Amino acid sequence: MAEPDLSAERTSLGELARLFLRLGATTFGGPAAHIAMMREHVVRRRGWLTDAAFLDLVSATNLIPGPNSTELAIHIGYQRRRWAGLLIAGVAFIAPAMLLTGALAWAYVRYDTVPAVGWFLYGVKPVILAVILQAIAGLAPRAAGTTGLRVLGGAAVLALALGAPELAVLFGAGLAAIIAHRARAPRRPDERVAPSMFAPLLPAAATTTAAASLPSIFGVFAKIGSVLFGSGYVLVAFLRAELVQQRGWLTEGQLVDAVAVGQVTPGPVFTTATFIGYLLAGPSGALVATAGIFLPAFVFVAASGPLVPRLRASPTAGAFLDGVNVASLALMAAVTVRLGAATLIDGPTIALALLGAALLIRYKLDATWLIVIGAAAGWGVHTLGWAG
Repeated sequence: MAEPDLSAERTSLGELARLFLRLGATTFGGPAAHIAMMREHVVRRRGWLTDAAFLDLVSATNLIPGPNSTELAIHIGYQRRRWAGLLIAGVAFIAPAMLLTGALAWAYVRYDTVPAVGWFLYGVKPVILAVILQAIAGLAPRAAGTTGLRVLGGAAVLALALGAPELAVLFGAGLAAIIAHRARAPRRPDERVAPSMFAPLLPAAATTTAAASLPSIFGVFAKIGSVLFGSGYVLVAFLRAELVQQRGWLTEGQLVDAVAVGQVTPGPVFTTATFIGYLLAGPSGALVATAGIFLPAFVFVAASGPLVPRLRASPTAGAFLDGVNVASLALMAAVTVRLGAATLIDGPTIALALLGAALLIRYKLDATWLIVIGAAAGWGVHTLGWAG
C-alpha cells in the first residue's frame, strides 16, 4: 500500500535535499538506473518505503507524461514531507544536471565542441547495469507475486520486444489485471473507481509558439514536458520534430550534440533542454527551457500523488495498479536488455559488470562508490588502450 510512512516527520528537508542532490550528481545511465539507485537509497538503506509502495510510485510515474525518474523523486519527496518535500526533492534532483549541462553549453558555445568523456561512460555504464539488475531482482517478487501476474509480466516483455508502444503495454496490463480480478471475485456495489480519479493522469493540452523568444522557448518545452510519455529515450524524436523540422531553431548537428550532453551528464536526461535553451538565448534561455520542461512534472505529481493510496485502497483500481506494476518492471527489464547490448561490448566492460555485481551482492557496496570505481576503471582502460 502506497501511503506515506508514519515516520515521515523524522525526515528533514535537509536530508531530502542532500540525498537527491547526491543522486542527481552521481546517477548515470538513464531512468532505469535512476530508479534502481533510488530504490537502493530509499528502500534498502533508509527504509522510507516498502518495495510495494515504491512499485506503486514507479507505476504512477509511468501513467503520467514527463521525465519518469524526476517524477519518482518528486513522489518520494511528497511521501516524506508532503508539499515542501515534493518541491525540495524534485529541485535537488534536477539542479546538479542543470548546472553541469549549463557549463557544458557555455563551453560548447565558446569552443564549438563537446568535451570528450566517452571513457567515463565506458566504465560507469557496466557497473550501473549491475545496480539495475539488482533492483529488478529485488522488485520482481513483489511485482510478480502470483502466477497470473508472472504470466502478465511475460506477455508485457514479449509485447515490448515486438515493438508495442510502452503506454499501450502499461494500460493493457492494467486492464487485463482488472478483468482477471473481476473474474475471480464478483464486484461489490461500493467497488467503484470514479473516472475523475484518473483525470490528472491524462496529458494536458498545450499551445505552440513560433519565435525563439524566452516566452516561446518556455512554451515549447512546457508542451514537450506535458505530452511526452515514456522516458528521456523518447525525447529525441520530440525535440527534432519541434526544434529542427517545425521551427528551425537548431541544426541536426546541434541537436545531436545536445542529446550527447544529456547522455553523458548525471541526473535526468531532460536537462538536454538546459543545453538547447543556452544555445537559443544564453543563460536566461537555459533557465527558461529547464523550467518549462520540468514544471509539468511537478504539476502532474501534485495532482496524482494523493490519488495513489486511493487507487490501492480500491480492489478494482488496486488490480489495475498490480498490472501496471508488473508491466513497469517488464519495461525496466526491456530497457536493461537494450542498455546491456550497447554497454557490454568487450572484455573489460563485461569484467566491470561482473565486478559490480559481486561488490553489490557480496559486500553490499553503496552504488555511488561503484560509479567511482567504474569511472576510475574507464579512465584506466582508456589510458592503457585496452578498450575495443
